[in-house]
Amino acid sequence: MDISFHRRITDIPAAEWDALHDGENPFLLHAFLDTLESLGAAVPENGWTPHHLLIREDGRAVGAVPLYRKTNSWGEFVFDWSWAHAYQRAGRYYYPKLVAGVPFTPVTGPRLLVGPAGTDRRRQLVRILASELERLSDSTLHVNFVAEPDAIALESEDLLPRQDVQFHWRNRDYRDFEDFLAALSHKRRKNMRRERRRVAESGVVFDVVTGDRAGPEHWDAMHRFYADTFMRHLNRPVLSRDCLEELGRRLGEAVVMVLARRDGRYLAGALFMRGADTLYGRYWGCAEDLPDLHFETCYYQGIEFCIQQGLQRFEPGAQGEHKLLRGFEPVLTRSFHLVRDPLFRDAIARVLDEERELVAQHRELLAPHAALKDPQ
Repeated sequence: MDISFHRRITDIPAAEWDALHDGENPFLLHAFLDTLESLGAAVPENGWTPHHLLIREDGRAVGAVPLYRKTNSWGEFVFDWSWAHAYQRAGRYYYPKLVAGVPFTPVTGPRLLVGPAGTDRRRQLVRILASELERLSDSTLHVNFVAEPDAIALESEDLLPRQDVQFHWRNRDYRDFEDFLAALSHKRRKNMRRERRRVAESGVVFDVVTGDRAGPEHWDAMHRFYADTFMRHLNRPVLSRDCLEELGRRLGEAVVMVLARRDGRYLAGALFMRGADTLYGRYWGCAEDLPDLHFETCYYQGIEFCIQQGLQRFEPGAQGEHKLLRGFEPVLTRSFHLVRDPLFRDAIARVLDEERELVAQHRELLAPHAALKDPQ
């Protein structure tokens, strides 16, 4: 068995990498990761140093992990700032740490890429990651937004589990948007119709443009909106305009833009990614804060797109209890953590036990506010 770690995803042939996952999740594609790295997003200057794991047997790739050494906690969406502060107060270094996941992407998916192999191969990858953590003497290993098959392997290797809540939409074979509205409570259905009507009466229309059909004017507008939103929240937009356009060029129909237009001018936009059966919401921004424009652009247009295209799920991004009022349902997300220092491990394990109880209580408190008549 040949074990290697790589500072660039391009060191691993794209065909080998993509043969180790089913291709249903666009964020795991070699082209997606390469675009983030080659165009200045997932790079050391932003705290992301690629350290991708690849194992080969008899010259054939049999396992891989999208892996990074991190010097901060930005762009992960599994928040561990308090852990870093605890290390600092104890006079210890928390960074660098190892993170297995996709940069800037709070989307559940495979992290232990093994092709047709099963749990034993996944457990082998986990043990290799643990060994690499020791070799590097980094503080922790984090495997973020983990899908079920990987969770089984990670639990069996005694990594600490962590949970959070996102809000996802499920397509229950709706014929159209009105059919979806009929599944909501009267109050929520009335509210959503009012929100959509306000946007329509303001004169806004929407263009849905895929990456393979987008022109310079679409990328200019979308990047302007994305950057403005980040700067409003005092964050730095790490994806360049060229990075967005390159994602569109390389991923084609998997990149979807919804652009709001009025009087011949784009005034808002949302960027989505499309998988085999799921639409993923990523970025949004606007030049005018019109009433309900955010809900229409980011949520209702996405739901309509899913119904029209026969997609089964819509994951609009992290956080946001207001999504529950608009037909989305609370879904648990999971991550797993390996802490080298025994004292910190015990302390973090206790915190995570308490946190899981709070997450469960939070889901229970949300249930009475669901928009669906029967969310089960």
